[in-house]
Amino acid sequence: MNRQSTAPANSSTLRFPVEGMTCASCAGRIERALKKLPGIDDATVNVATGTAEIQGAALPPIAGIAQAIEAAGYHLTTDEVELSIEGMTCASCVGRVERALMRVPGVIEASVNLATERARLRTAGTAALDTLIAAVESAGYRARRPQSVPVDGDTRTPAASRSSTSREARHLLIAALLTAPLVLPMAGMLFGQHWMLPGWMQLLLATPVQFWLGARFYRAAWHALRARTGNMDLLVALGTSAGYGLSLYHLFQGPTHHAPAHLYFEASAAIITLILLGKLLEARAKRQTTEAIRALQALKPSTARVRRNDADVDVPVEQVRVGDFVVVRPGERFPVDGTVREGRTHADESLITGESIPVSKETGDRVTGGAVNGEGAVVVETQAIGSETALARIIRLVEDAQAKKAPIQKTVDRISAVFVPVVIALALLALVGWTLATGDWNTAILNAVAVLVIACPCALGLATPTAIMAGTGVAARAGILIKDAEALELAHKVRIVAFDKTGTLTAGEPRLVEALATDGDRAGLIALAAALQASSEHPLARAVLREVTSTTAATEIRALPGRGVLGTIGGREAWLGNQALMQEIGADTAALESVALDLSGQGHTLSWLATREQQGLLLRGLLAFRDEPRAGARGAVERLHRLGMRTVMISGDNEGAARSIASRLGIDEVHANVRPALKLDAIRDLKRDGVVAMVGDGINDAPALAASDVGIAMGSGTDVAMHAAAITLMRPDIELVADAIEISRRTTRTIRQNLFWAFGYNVVGIPLAAFGFLNPVFAGAAMALSSLSVLGNTLLLKRWRPAIRKTSQEVNHAHQDPAPRARRSP
Repeated sequence: MNRQSTAPANSSTLRFPVEGMTCASCAGRIERALKKLPGIDDATVNVATGTAEIQGAALPPIAGIAQAIEAAGYHLTTDEVELSIEGMTCASCVGRVERALMRVPGVIEASVNLATERARLRTAGTAALDTLIAAVESAGYRARRPQSVPVDGDTRTPAASRSSTSREARHLLIAALLTAPLVLPMAGMLFGQHWMLPGWMQLLLATPVQFWLGARFYRAAWHALRARTGNMDLLVALGTSAGYGLSLYHLFQGPTHHAPAHLYFEASAAIITLILLGKLLEARAKRQTTEAIRALQALKPSTARVRRNDADVDVPVEQVRVGDFVVVRPGERFPVDGTVREGRTHADESLITGESIPVSKETGDRVTGGAVNGEGAVVVETQAIGSETALARIIRLVEDAQAKKAPIQKTVDRISAVFVPVVIALALLALVGWTLATGDWNTAILNAVAVLVIACPCALGLATPTAIMAGTGVAARAGILIKDAEALELAHKVRIVAFDKTGTLTAGEPRLVEALATDGDRAGLIALAAALQASSEHPLARAVLREVTSTTAATEIRALPGRGVLGTIGGREAWLGNQALMQEIGADTAALESVALDLSGQGHTLSWLATREQQGLLLRGLLAFRDEPRAGARGAVERLHRLGMRTVMISGDNEGAARSIASRLGIDEVHANVRPALKLDAIRDLKRDGVVAMVGDGINDAPALAASDVGIAMGSGTDVAMHAAAITLMRPDIELVADAIEISRRTTRTIRQNLFWAFGYNVVGIPLAAFGFLNPVFAGAAMALSSLSVLGNTLLLKRWRPAIRKTSQEVNHAHQDPAPRARRSP
């Protein structure tokens, strides 16, 4: 029913959608939770429309509202919004844009990346796009909704990006030509040459550099001042204006005491030119950190050859539909994800999975859009298109990881928020100190200028995001998809790696290694087992069916959960299952008991077969299966040991099977007979000893993957496992686990090195400038060099390559058990 609002007349109102409500009691629970928040005078929840409305004079932040609703058992309906931000130059800009966006009602979370010039927002659906753009513009920047996915590492279109780069280069060239005549006389003085230009000519050369080519610094500084904050541009504008203004004052004052006027036009012009050079090189280096995205984007074909009405028609790839048959000729890229229906070939999937060797593809095999077709023409039935293809998901994952902030970035952001005000205060302190100490305010101004221009907030802003972009990019190239920056940073702390067994350490395809028939008829025993399992998809059933060329299915087949299967073959009842089933039906297994005990101890999975004959139940024989380790698994485990890792196997298999595989691979610790629900508890116990990574591939691994510090899913596994994991391996190669940890360590080390350079320049340079040991021109060069040092160090990360696999595979084969010898039937 309608209720009269009790909120004051001057209160504001906020309406937002809520999910999870089913009845009036749900609405009441949410209303009570909201009314407990400070600043909310009244709350009304409508179950029919799924919305909540709050009123109050000072409403709390939407993030606090979201937490209160989630604590009550419900959650806000949120939207993901992305904006392109233009005009940012340093870490201070990032903080200002984030604060402006967070002040918009309805914004729950805002993350701005200086390297990609993008803002990622999570909103409660109440924040209009125009309002968000207006908030960014009020902070002094420009914002717009990206029209397309960036293909060149820039948020702008390729043409706009090229035009911008060309304009930057042109402005730099003009600045260099105007500045060179001002700086060359300084070099000539080292050789006793006096090439100094007249003051009025210096003014003519310096003025265009200061107010035309350097106009960007004034505009950005003005926007910063209007927003009551500071940024790198403000420091540059203040510093160069002080040098230019001091020179202008001396020029018009004229010579004093028969000495020429001291002019510093070359300092202000050289500072601006050097910073323009740094910005141009910085932009080019930033684009290199996003090569992974550009390479992946380049894999998408624009057209597809679709078979329609017995004719092959070239159509835009956007027009292909699920179920269409696409013809792919040798050398072409697969335009869609699908299944091969005609032909056979090899597919080069190196840029998608990191696998350098082409993969054989036959009828029934899956192919991935973007892979290169090898030597054969094939017809592919389309299974996924557009944003649902594996390539699109990979690009989306890499972009998400590059957009998110690492935990260490939060500390940098807090420092950046006060960086510019502190630098300005230190410059003023240097100005006052030198004036009082020497009485020479010319020197005081120059030293204050040096303090302003050597400060490097842009290096602070680029240190972490560029390393994250480069790290996730090289990882994707190697077939390792890292979901977010937090996982990338946390993985370097991993000390314990826990593995699921089946499908992770092993191939997940057990094979029949023994068939022991009580009457000596091995082929007959296998034929009976195949008849009972002719229509089964169980891995053990597939292993049996691979041993026969044809079979007749049993009738009246009935599954016996947890024990086996029952059916009728030729009028006789037959049972196939574990020993518990044999005990249940009263079959005598004594004849094969000792052999079974031996096989079980070696890690084999056993199935017994019995039939009902005229004389009663008769044991027909025993089948033994073994799941072999993946190729290279032992080498991968040894490599983890060399990295200082403790390895653990968590398996639902019996103790013998688990320990057999563990001993062959060199696993340190084994937890066997662990039901899926208890894997979670096993991970929690391991976390007491350190940071744990869990590697798995199945649905039953998903809770353990989510509970671990770093979940790693095999790309050959289920979608549920991949969604629960922080890292996905695009191919079933256990060595990629060590590669993922190694790239995490290298990326984290790069971040720390970058921050060392960024802070080091400031910690060393600012005091040197303040105490008069640094010329303003060299200070400007150092400022530009700081960002280039950070970016150059980041680009070294791109040289990382995965370990060579040959050695680990040879190690694995060297430790393989010899093929089991055929046993003689009793």
